[in-house]
Amino acid sequence: MRVDIWSDVVCPFCYIGKKRLEHVAAEAGIELDVHWHSFELDPDAPTSHDTSNTERLAKKYGRTFEEMQEMQQNIASMAAQEGIDFQWQKANSGNSFNAHRIIHLAQSKGLGNEAEEAFFHAYMTEGLAIGEREVVEEIASRIGLDHAEVEFVLDSNELSDFVRHDEKIAHEQLNISGVPFFVFDQKLALSGAQPKEVFLQVLQKALTQRENDAVAEASSDAVCSDDSCDIPQKS
Repeated sequence: MRVDIWSDVVCPFCYIGKKRLEHVAAEAGIELDVHWHSFELDPDAPTSHDTSNTERLAKKYGRTFEEMQEMQQNIASMAAQEGIDFQWQKANSGNSFNAHRIIHLAQSKGLGNEAEEAFFHAYMTEGLAIGEREVVEEIASRIGLDHAEVEFVLDSNELSDFVRHDEKIAHEQLNISGVPFFVFDQKLALSGAQPKEVFLQVLQKALTQRENDAVAEASSDAVCSDDSCDIPQKS
């Protein structure tokens, strides 16, 4: 089953959503053909920040440092349930544009999932400075990308249009305001790191529609918010 996913590598909910989808699909015996798409949560972010991630997020969202610590601890607990060791204290955020370009390069080699997983792990678990070129090059080498090709991309504007095209579709066609955002079989949309039962519902719905050769509009037929999911029953 084809699944298009818009995400950012500095988004913990994107990592959690990825793992939940993979776990549910594996349990249901559904093979996924995942296509990753770029969505920068902070396109104007510097290469690295001079304050801790907790301090930065507290200021951004108007929370106290203690409130943000509690939120991050809760996210870490949620991540742990999916096998993710989210070391939020070490998180070293920064501009993710180059990471997105390298993910597109990897995807052209059939290594999109490997690249996405590698960048997520590097940021969430290892606390690597995801915006720094040396880190991007290191992660690219881990998944076997050719060093010369990686250097060419990072030294030029190569694949920049791929990132911008993804973001244009996200904003102008899909009205995406946050990630992760999933589109199943190019018909059914799901927003957010939803519970596993919701992922299962949407996967089953997509299979039913494929079998019936039905056409569905993602914006009205099966759209989920962070709080609820309205999946029409099979007639």
